[in-house]
Amino acid sequence: MSRIKLLAVICMLTAPVALGQKATSPTTGFPPNYGKKVQKEVPRPKLVVGMVVDQMRWDYLYRYYDRYTENGFKRLLNEGFSCENTLVPYTPTITACGHTCVYTGSVPAIHGIIGNAWYNKALKRSVYCTEDSTASAVGGSEAAGKMSPRNMLTTTITDELRLATNFRSKVVGVAIKDRGAILPAGHSANAAYWYDGVTGNFMTSNFYMNSLPAWAEAFNNQKWPAKYLSQPWNTLYPIETYVQSTEDDKPYEGRFKGQKNSAFPHELAGMMGNSFGILSSTPFGNTFTLEFAKKALEGHQMGKGPITDFLAVSLSSTDYVGHQHGPNSIEIEDTYLRLDKDLGEFFKYLDRTVGKGQWLFFITADHAVAHVPGFLEEHRIPGGAWDDGAMVKSLNAAAEKEFGLKKVILSAYNYQLSLDNEALEKAGKAEEVKQFLIRETLKWPGIANAFDLHKMGSTALPEPQKSMMTNGYNVQRSGDIMVVLQPGWLDGGKTGTTHGLWNPYDAHIPLVWMGWGVRQGKTNRTTHMTDIAPTVAAMLRIQMPNGNVGHVIEEITK
Repeated sequence: MSRIKLLAVICMLTAPVALGQKATSPTTGFPPNYGKKVQKEVPRPKLVVGMVVDQMRWDYLYRYYDRYTENGFKRLLNEGFSCENTLVPYTPTITACGHTCVYTGSVPAIHGIIGNAWYNKALKRSVYCTEDSTASAVGGSEAAGKMSPRNMLTTTITDELRLATNFRSKVVGVAIKDRGAILPAGHSANAAYWYDGVTGNFMTSNFYMNSLPAWAEAFNNQKWPAKYLSQPWNTLYPIETYVQSTEDDKPYEGRFKGQKNSAFPHELAGMMGNSFGILSSTPFGNTFTLEFAKKALEGHQMGKGPITDFLAVSLSSTDYVGHQHGPNSIEIEDTYLRLDKDLGEFFKYLDRTVGKGQWLFFITADHAVAHVPGFLEEHRIPGGAWDDGAMVKSLNAAAEKEFGLKKVILSAYNYQLSLDNEALEKAGKAEEVKQFLIRETLKWPGIANAFDLHKMGSTALPEPQKSMMTNGYNVQRSGDIMVVLQPGWLDGGKTGTTHGLWNPYDAHIPLVWMGWGVRQGKTNRTTHMTDIAPTVAAMLRIQMPNGNVGHVIEEITK
């Protein structure tokens, strides 16, 4: 064959296919996919449900396992995939940060939500994480409605789903806490609804809509909070069966207003007054939230069409109960036993209305919680309570005596001290005063370390402290001096407990996946809450959030 003929054959075999023509195989003459099943659309579930259980410790999955029903937590563990060693990768381990990190796959250093609140030096006042002076209330009291996600600097996985579907996907956030609904739902959500303790209604702001939908008005008109609070909170089962908890009446547990002790039954009706905020501090707040979530699914017609929708639910009452009574109380055990039953009913609802195998579900927490100091003391375990207000007052007095400068510490948020840097620089004593305050801080009981946040890179810190504090440090919004407490110590009073530190009791959270595309199993490999968003992105085949630092958890689908 001549060179010219050979070249002509090669050109014919390798020529690009003209627009509108089907490529054919040089050996068979048929299109490459002839006889093969071709995927016509991207496989996705009808609905994704993300659930954050506020203040849930990982060990609650197993501490009460024998008492759980088959349809709630046991179904999750027996059908789903559990990431047993999921950790929060930053400090402070606080509600607003946790919800934001789950849905952004990012950390406070990047997404900007460094706490429930922080001190804004430009405004010279504290700033609430979701405050928005330009927003107004819809369906509730005015102060509770000045909210939006504008303080969050990055996108969420819910935003990315909206972007990926040209905003055809529906995204709704529901929680008792405004921050638990607003931050997960993202910037482009169809709606976010939260509870107004003043009126007893679920409400929103005009960031999302100008009036509540008729179905939400109808739900509010049923006056469920008054019904829940008309009966005392007593244990679901005989109180003597709560063997995983301490005795009922402990002096280190918080009391409901007007009660003489912390024991069951808790009379709720007398505590309502002119508002319904007390509902948040009972397990009925979770039941109430899930009932509203069902109505939101129906009202927004979610999980019904060909496009994937996303419901972001946060259960806030577990946090309120935990703060007041602590993780070893009968109250917290009863709250999780009731939540187990609520989850079972919610899963049945999703099976019935969306279709079994058609919805993807994950459950996690925004943070965990520390033991009550009084409980630790009772069992000879080191721990204690640190009073940040008393320390700041003392440090300011000491600095004024030493340098003649008044109120050099402006605030103490998120275990960080914010200084009056303008006054210090004007006096020419910025570094001197800062080092003085660090030395004085280290003298206080329960303080393990204190250092200049702006010099964290050169500060000797063990891992994971260093990486967690680095991830929590936002140059624009964080304070100036970091305070690190000894293990077992917390910022609190004589009763109840809190969270916010790097320690495993605050940072080890549950993460269980179930439903569409998820295999049964578990991993003890270390994962992080920031891995949730990129994993959902990979499963849905959409872009991860724009500040994402997490990694895909590949095991759940293999």
